[in-house]
Parts: sequence; structure tokens; C-alpha cells
Amino acid sequence: MNTLISLLASSMDRFGLFRKDVDYHLLRAAMVVIFAWFGYDKWFEAEIRGLLPLITHGPFTFWTIPLLGIRGTAIFLGASEWTFGTLLLLGFWNKKLGVLGALGSMATFISTLTILPFVPDAWDAGAGGFPAMAMNAAFLLKDLVLLVVSFYLLRQDLARVIAVRDASGQHGNLSFRQHAA
Repeated sequence: MNTLISLLASSMDRFGLFRKDVDYHLLRAAMVVIFAWFGYDKWFEAEIRGLLPLITHGPFTFWTIPLLGIRGTAIFLGASEWTFGTLLLLGFWNKKLGVLGALGSMATFISTLTILPFVPDAWDAGAGGFPAMAMNAAFLLKDLVLLVVSFYLLRQDLARVIAVRDASGQHGNLSFRQHAA
């Protein structure tokens, strides 16, 4: 095991994988790609029709189809995902915009995760029901990881914004470092 760890450590060091913040930058880039791709899909009515059982049962999304229609829901969801993805992308250079992107990202994944208990046929009856998930429930469960990544990016961006603010002498009433531990 020690040999394996030494081999991995030397390889990671050689390729710069121990460089400061590489995980932070990789996670941000992955989220940008996810929002670009998923947002693109949402612009098409066929995608929204496929998601109707999820959208219509979500406590935060049920209203979109009756109010906006299928095409309007497609535009709304696609534009939202591209907006949050763009803010996350801009967060590479502007951490305040990254904060907004991470907040929007968190709202997106909280919204989709709250659908999970209400999805029709979400639990595989042939396997005994809950906790055996059907594919539509498993599809939503991935959003748990994406929510955690969004929280991580929010925390990192907030820490960087506050550090810059504190370094410039613009102290607020609350120090992030006091509460980050």
C-alpha cells in the first residue's frame, strides 16, 4: 500500500495535481460544463416533455407548466441553467459573480431534489419498494452531489471575497474565518 501511495503521490506531483486549488478549479469547470449541457437540452420541448412527470410533481416547479406552458418552461429552465453556468464560469475571474452562480446552482439542485419524494413510480415495487429506486428517482439523486459541489464553490468564493475585502480594510460585522472552522 505504501508503494502505491508513493507512486500516486509522485505522479500527482509531476502532473501538478497537488497544485493549490486544482480541485476547486476542476469542480467549477465541471459545473460549467454540466450547466451548459443540461441548459442546452432544456431549450427543446421534447426534453421538457420527457421531464413532465418530474416537473409537475416538484414542490418548486409544479407551477411552470400551467403558467408558462411547455415551451415557456423549456425557455425558463434553459435560460436559468445557462445563467447560473455563465455566473460560475465568470467566477473564475470574479468571485462575487461566482457566489451568485453558486447560489443559483444550489437553488436549482434543492428544487430538483425536493421532487424526489413525489415522483410517480420512483420506488421499484418489484424490488420491494423504498429504498429500491427506479430510474427516475436515481436520475434525481445525482443532484445531491451537484448540490454539495455548489455549496463547496459558494463557501470557497465567499472566503475569497471576504479575504479580499478584509485585506483592503473594508471589514464588516462578521468575519467568515471565525465561522468557517
